[in-house]
Amino acid sequence: MTSAKSVLNPEQRQVALSHLASEKFDVLVIGGGVTGAGVALDAASRGLKVALVEAGDLASGTSSRSSKLIHGGLRYLEQYDFKLVREALQERELMVTTQAPHLVKPVSFLYPLHEKVKERTYVGAGLALYDALRGFQRALPNHRHLSQKRIHEVAPSLRVDLINGGIQYYDAQVDDARHTMMIARTAAQYGAQIATHASVESLIRKNKRVIGARVLDKFSGETIEVSASVTIMAGGVWSDQMHEKFGVIPGYQVRMSKGTHIVVPKSAIRSKSGIILKTAVSVLFIIPWADKWIVGTTDTEFTGDRNQPLATREDVDYILEQANKVLTPKLKPSDVLGVYAGLRPLVSRNANSSTTKLSREHIVDHPETGFVSVAGGKYTTYRVMAEDAVDHAAPDLLRLVQKSGTKELPILGAVGYHALINRASIIAEEMGISREQVIRLLDRYGSEISALAELIAADPSLAKPLADGMPYLRAEIHYAASAEGAMSVGDVISRRTRLAFEMADHGVGVAAEIAKIIGPILGWSASAKKKSIAEYEAQVVIEKESVQSYHEEIAKDSVASA
Repeated sequence: MTSAKSVLNPEQRQVALSHLASEKFDVLVIGGGVTGAGVALDAASRGLKVALVEAGDLASGTSSRSSKLIHGGLRYLEQYDFKLVREALQERELMVTTQAPHLVKPVSFLYPLHEKVKERTYVGAGLALYDALRGFQRALPNHRHLSQKRIHEVAPSLRVDLINGGIQYYDAQVDDARHTMMIARTAAQYGAQIATHASVESLIRKNKRVIGARVLDKFSGETIEVSASVTIMAGGVWSDQMHEKFGVIPGYQVRMSKGTHIVVPKSAIRSKSGIILKTAVSVLFIIPWADKWIVGTTDTEFTGDRNQPLATREDVDYILEQANKVLTPKLKPSDVLGVYAGLRPLVSRNANSSTTKLSREHIVDHPETGFVSVAGGKYTTYRVMAEDAVDHAAPDLLRLVQKSGTKELPILGAVGYHALINRASIIAEEMGISREQVIRLLDRYGSEISALAELIAADPSLAKPLADGMPYLRAEIHYAASAEGAMSVGDVISRRTRLAFEMADHGVGVAAEIAKIIGPILGWSASAKKKSIAEYEAQVVIEKESVQSYHEEIAKDSVASA
């Protein structure tokens, strides 16, 4: 049964805002991405009184637009950034084993080799070091060398005329938006007050000390003053903008690097494993994702609208070009079902640094008493970033603060996960759904599956799929609004599910049905339902422009060449 304290919904949000207006907090967290959620969990689990505010939805920025990988960063070995790789690998092992085994899953990758001896020796040594850096806890298998014959059995789409063999190694993958949301819910379970769609307008200062912030409730339009001993900002790519807005002089700048991914059908690439390719500037991943592949990413400096990073034709051309160097048949522009782009927040003290050279190390800044900011890093190292931020903030609390306990703290749904997997057939019979569906639900909700079972028991129609041919149950859509903090059709389609890039129409076709399910939970009128649908459709139009124009340009080029 779901812990009432972990539930995020409209009623909880109003209670949280009431607490924010009337109580003093030890820590106010600004930002609901993975780092901000991690800070809230770290602080709350130390026994501190915590509030978190986020201007949009949880994970609505970079934390829902990643490569969906939990990895050490193999390419950082070539940059001799051993500390970062070791740190990330150790975090990866903890997530797979203790923190989030229901959400973070091992995934294998093939590193194709073009040369039989020298390249195999060089890459093999790198992967041996990659395996060694994770330490003694080893949940994932070690790398292994594959012959030319074996690699083409595993990945028939790799060109036999170019690939002389390969090495298989393991990393892990995650639904980033879901993982972030579950971290936030875990923070709430430990007492953190979570309020989304609440933006910080300014900091409150007294005697040269930051003592809180003025927060705008974007639904009601009301501004409340939140009192806190220390404010921790996890602003990601918005950090510079927020520093300027708050009148803070930071010790770093954030440079934005755009990472674009394309989504193609599973049938477009024949492989039983993911694939990693070294490019001139970075690496390219071909990542399995249910019945599709995610292929990316780019690494280009971005100076546009950080609220709307869009892919360009050049981005898509680059990804196709790099993948097609080793694939047969080649990926065609018509194979591209969807495109998404995200922005990496890279910390820099040198305005002339190239974003491809900047380290993925994070930085914690303490420019004023009562104010700390954290930026940079990798998704995989969010927990370390959060711990460091709270450690830096602790002296401003002027009292004893316990050490972080998040290293082996399971997030919501993790406890009992493996036992529930063993009972999957029994649970399927009890819920009246297939065993395969139960496994899928356990890999999204873990022990929170009991809450879905209660919804279905109360209303058996919720056991039906949202639409034919789709895995998501209607109960999942209901639960997204009643317990997971979804406040709009877009929240459900883009982040509580991943229909935005899993469906050819980006989920527009099911938007009305989703609104019908979540509308009563969110207290919507008929006009409010229409408004939420229209807002999502408008967002899709913007995000589809790059893909549509790409296909249109390809079609024009084909006609011209003919």
